Amino acid sequence: MIINEQNLGIAFKGFKALYTSEFEAAVADWDKVAMKVPSSGRDTTYAWLGQFPQFREWVSGARQLKELAAHGFTIENVKFESTVKIPRDDFSDDQYGAFGKMFEEMGLAAKKHPDELVFALLKNGFSELCFDGQFFFDTDHPYQPDPAQPATSVSNMQAGTGAPWFLLDGSRPLKALIFQVREDYDLQSMTRPEETHVFLNDEYVYGIRARVNAGFGVWQLAYGSKAALTPANYAAARTAMQGFRGDRGRILGVKPNLLVVPPAHEEAARKIVAATNEAGGSNPWAGTAEVVVSAYLGVSPEDRERIEALVLGAFEDAING
Repeated sequence: MIINEQNLGIAFKGFKALYTSEFEAAVADWDKVAMKVPSSGRDTTYAWLGQFPQFREWVSGARQLKELAAHGFTIENVKFESTVKIPRDDFSDDQYGAFGKMFEEMGLAAKKHPDELVFALLKNGFSELCFDGQFFFDTDHPYQPDPAQPATSVSNMQAGTGAPWFLLDGSRPLKALIFQVREDYDLQSMTRPEETHVFLNDEYVYGIRARVNAGFGVWQLAYGSKAALTPANYAAARTAMQGFRGDRGRILGVKPNLLVVPPAHEEAARKIVAATNEAGGSNPWAGTAEVVVSAYLGVSPEDRERIEALVLGAFEDAING
């Protein structure tokens, strides 16, 4: 291929089409458990968390104006990137077409990255704080329906020593987690001969850039357990969630409809909510929740970084022959 700006532009357009096609076709699960919120600055403060809109009878007089509690829970945007390089000689020798699968894989990685952030955060909910100053999954979330009365404690967790599993209400606009977007995933290129890296290394650079982050939303819409995943513990979690109340003591109408598990719990989860009958009788929990299996619940951040480094290394080895 003749190396000029026009041909490099055509090549990038083809790479971006492959990236976009895979990005749009790939399936992600994060939006089942998290609400997407745009951010307009370095960070975003969520003063309204913990407040659920409720109706009251309007008998007479003016509307009852309700102030949002200033919890001051802030999610800071974090910058992420994924970058690969292609030697100039491969373009000159018409080898660049062999890299199409790499750009498809980059599209898949961009689509799945929110899953990594959201489900890793969910897994860490037993040890990270949410808007009320408690761990997201905790035994003593403060609850005060009457300002004149002392606050009581509410639990949204089961203690145990096993791999955690989660029950969530994903049926409403508010969700248990937040996926915050300042700048969405974008594929960019560095191919101009006067650019320092291109000139010094005789190679072109392609990379994805994004500024995003995940954070905790409403704890009342999630229940975490480290106990065994059994019908009895599943039933107890459902009962607890359906009793959660908002401010002023009103029932929230929580509908647990997502059973989120790591791969190790998939069989147990499907037996509880997908099987039509049990030995000795019918299954009362059949169809009560969708099973969402996330590998990111079973992978540590260190393991994930190691796997990503191995994949990127394999791509670079393929490029460099």
